[in-house]
Amino acid sequence: MERIRVGDIVGRISYGCDIFFKVVELFIEDNGKENARLKGLDARLFATAPVEDLRKFEPAEVAAFWHTFMIQNREHLKRVFQRREQDRQRILIRGDDLVSELGSFDVPGSVLHIDGDGDYLDLCLTTYRQLSIPAFGYQIVEEKQPGMVMELLQKHRPDILVLTGHDGIEKGTRDFSDLNNYHNSRYFVEAVKKARVYEKSRDDLVIFAGACQSHYEALLEAGANFASSPRRVHIHTFDPVFVVEKIAYTSIYDQISLKDIIAGTITGFPGIGGVETRGKYRLGLPKSPY
Repeated sequence: MERIRVGDIVGRISYGCDIFFKVVELFIEDNGKENARLKGLDARLFATAPVEDLRKFEPAEVAAFWHTFMIQNREHLKRVFQRREQDRQRILIRGDDLVSELGSFDVPGSVLHIDGDGDYLDLCLTTYRQLSIPAFGYQIVEEKQPGMVMELLQKHRPDILVLTGHDGIEKGTRDFSDLNNYHNSRYFVEAVKKARVYEKSRDDLVIFAGACQSHYEALLEAGANFASSPRRVHIHTFDPVFVVEKIAYTSIYDQISLKDIIAGTITGFPGIGGVETRGKYRLGLPKSPY
């Protein structure tokens, strides 16, 4: 077997190589066996596996993975823009003649995105730009997010806060109600609580929190509007972005359909859930000629 090294893209043989992982660390356990710490390429998942259970993907397989990834993202963006145009037309119809006469402009909700993984954050910030969503992003490891969130909220005063990164359930866990059985859920919960000290109202500050297999119920109880993961499944890198997009471009006059917002994610209801929330979009006029 070809030696596994840090940076390699691998799959777990015992799981049928169903997820593409990057090796971020190699270490020796007390039993003398070499293990690898892994992070998903498109799933917000951390995992540990014996090196002997890993298969290194060939460059052509990795290239095919990224090609499919980008095609799926493009198709999702296309559907978002189509839906957004339909929503804009409805807003214009209920407006008055001044909108047509003077022209209008968009004021979407702004985002503060705190992510435990720099690679995921870069992908999300690129997608925010493609979606014309004003966003500030910070790579902060999960355990330090509770200590940093208040300062960043005060600095940027966003409409929407995203707290995400990596998570997962401890191997062999049977009690899914215990926060101690999750890698990082307790840090996301604490960060949400700190954010709710800053702003209590779920309409004034909309919060998405969680990653793969996170403690969904605890995150909502702490004050998140949307969270992962109801069925303790893996969520996609872009799931937080597509939740945010719907919030940022839904009118402040409208309550967001939970069915629409979650159906608009890649993972869907098994991975994302939430509570009724109002949008953060405002229509402006007149549009300046300059």
